[in-house]
Amino acid sequence: MIGILIVAHGTLADSLVDCSTHVLGQRARGLATLDFIGHADPDERQKALQARLAEIDEGDGVLVLVDVYGATPSNTLCRLLEPAHIEGVSGVNLPMLLKALNYRDTLNLQQLVERIVDGGRNSINHISETMCNAATGR
Repeated sequence: MIGILIVAHGTLADSLVDCSTHVLGQRARGLATLDFIGHADPDERQKALQARLAEIDEGDGVLVLVDVYGATPSNTLCRLLEPAHIEGVSGVNLPMLLKALNYRDTLNLQQLVERIVDGGRNSINHISETMCNAATGR
């Protein structure tokens, strides 16, 4: 099973896990978080990230979802990426996380990355009256 780690500012990572647990009815196995709160030593953050990766790596790789590309979570991850084993995606959102949790047992890591990037991007919509009518049958 592909492990999933969310690394984000504040408590966003924990909040996303709480939301996914609500939607799925239980906390997913192999899902972990690392919240970057306040200012910490970059080396300490890197060590914390390495430890989290080791905890959830069952051999099929780890997908790391970060909030903002170019910020501390993604910059810390950049030092630890291993193509086809530790992959990262920025712009984490709930639809992306749910898609990752639902497909991580049937796709390899590279396929999963492609699926969730498309899913995350496609989940961003302008909610129009037409869309609401279609969704609610009104």
